[in-house]
Amino acid sequence: MAGVKSRLTRDELKELQYLLGSKHFSLLYKGSVHGFNPNTFHCICNRQGPTVAVAYNNSGYIFGGFTVQSYISSGACLRDEKAFLFRLKGKGGELSPMKIPVKIAENAVYDHSSYGPNFGNGSLLLLSQNIAAAATSANNNYLFNATDLHGNDLVLVECEVYRVEDVGDFLCSPWRRVTWTSGEREKIMEEIRTFKPNLNSVSQFRVLILGPVGAGKSSFFNSVNSVFWGYVTSQAIAGSDHASVTMQYRTYALKNGRDGKPLPIVFCDTMGLEEKTGAGLEIDEVPNIIKGHIPDRYQFNPSATVCPDTPGYIKNPSLKDQIHCVVFVIDGCKIEILPEKLEDKLKQLRRKLNKFGVPQLVLLTKVDEICPSLEEDVQCVYQSKAVEKQMRITSERLGIPLSQIVPVKNYSSELELRCDVDILILTAVRQILRLAEGYLCNFPLENPSKVLTKDLYSEA
Repeated sequence: MAGVKSRLTRDELKELQYLLGSKHFSLLYKGSVHGFNPNTFHCICNRQGPTVAVAYNNSGYIFGGFTVQSYISSGACLRDEKAFLFRLKGKGGELSPMKIPVKIAENAVYDHSSYGPNFGNGSLLLLSQNIAAAATSANNNYLFNATDLHGNDLVLVECEVYRVEDVGDFLCSPWRRVTWTSGEREKIMEEIRTFKPNLNSVSQFRVLILGPVGAGKSSFFNSVNSVFWGYVTSQAIAGSDHASVTMQYRTYALKNGRDGKPLPIVFCDTMGLEEKTGAGLEIDEVPNIIKGHIPDRYQFNPSATVCPDTPGYIKNPSLKDQIHCVVFVIDGCKIEILPEKLEDKLKQLRRKLNKFGVPQLVLLTKVDEICPSLEEDVQCVYQSKAVEKQMRITSERLGIPLSQIVPVKNYSSELELRCDVDILILTAVRQILRLAEGYLCNFPLENPSKVLTKDLYSEA
């Protein structure tokens, strides 16, 4: 509704989004603008689909009700199993969300032109007789304490009705808990800065990044780098060509800022995986990378794998030169249409890596394209049904546990950093470090490189 602003603050809106499991609302009706008139309400809000009515009183309470049914002035009760009453703010105007689900779905909403939003045929009535007031009555359609809902203050200072655009696209509560604050962002950054390998012979964890062409391997490194540099930067070559943009084996040591100390992680980037034989990274190259035989800036040759006679070949790598964790970067939008040959390549790689005992993590990229509602704010990523679906499909197709799949959004078009995107990226990095640390726990403190070569690689 152009020119008319919502009364909800940003924090109140987020709480309402959380209760509804929805992200996008459109303000349809505002009592102080359109008048507190039931007929006007129906003229504006009929046939609008799912709506949420929000009432405000002088005591600071914010309360209301939600229905997926369209108002049509039918003069009858509408059945709605998903309807509920709610409170966003309670006594003193403190945020204290409360949700009251419908008990008798057949009487969820009374749709009559003489009344405004009427939940439970009188359980909660907003707008009646052209006055800015609410009314409640005790019946079995909704069970609640009136004092808890609105503090027994029925005089309204405002009443708003919003169309809920994406109802059903989000879960009511996140299935993974994440704290989305700047303080949490700094906390995870400090945890990463101070993370140290548990072996003195290893100063940094080496992480190999694998994935199909265009999935966002190099972009992920650039995004992590950007978070610690404090602005969006691009050190590794990234792009969206049909063939691999990365042609060399590159190792990227992260720093805490442009002139800061090294972070305890080195990303190892490779050519992208391709469906065709003889194109992209060959599976036979991967064991040499894992073992630490391939030097930085090695130029891949799809027609010939590296061998001891290859210039720069590292003949006796130590544990610090080898890979401690492998990250698969997968485009979340394409997992369902992943070519069969490419899927087979990924599964072959998984089998090889399992023989080495190297832990693996999947980064599911482009979550904002999987669910466009996340484009402006990824805080509801673990409430998005579309993202959860793609994560489960990835788990099934690649045979990797859901606990080892994390969604991310790389910086691609943005010019400035965002706290929510940073937290998603940092959470992924922290999980990588934890997996790598667990891997190093497999080795005794004395002479670990000898144990690695003899025991883990003998059958690979």
